Amino acid sequence: MLEAFEIKKNIANSQYEVVATYEERKKSRHKIKTTCGENLGWFLERGHVLEYGEFLQCSNGQYVRVVAAEESVSEVVSDNALLLTRAAYHLGNRHVPLQVGAGFLRYQHDHVLDNMVNGLGLLVEHASKPFHPENGAYHSSGGHHHDH
Repeated sequence: MLEAFEIKKNIANSQYEVVATYEERKKSRHKIKTTCGENLGWFLERGHVLEYGEFLQCSNGQYVRVVAAEESVSEVVSDNALLLTRAAYHLGNRHVPLQVGAGFLRYQHDHVLDNMVNGLGLLVEHASKPFHPENGAYHSSGGHHHDH
């Protein structure tokens, strides 16, 4: 079993890859299989959400690339910046993890939230896509180290 304790960025290549949902990527301790069937367990600092493209460095020196899995999301696309801003405000007020992009918002599918956003005058589409919500204003960036 591969055991990962450290997060790295910008690794040239890796023979291992793990596809994980947002819920899995935000766990500090998790067991999962790589795409080639190798067991992997990570033990990370609480509060860190693994981002698409980060690498986990394992105790044996191997690197595992993190890929965001496709999952059930609601997506709001609009050219109207004011309506998107209002929707982002109301979703954020409910502490909903939210992905913000140029001309779109994406959140984990929830029909109650969909109805709220529709009520603001926006169309909500249901889709299966990778989910990369904002980490938040207080999230520290960059790698970190552990003494184990």
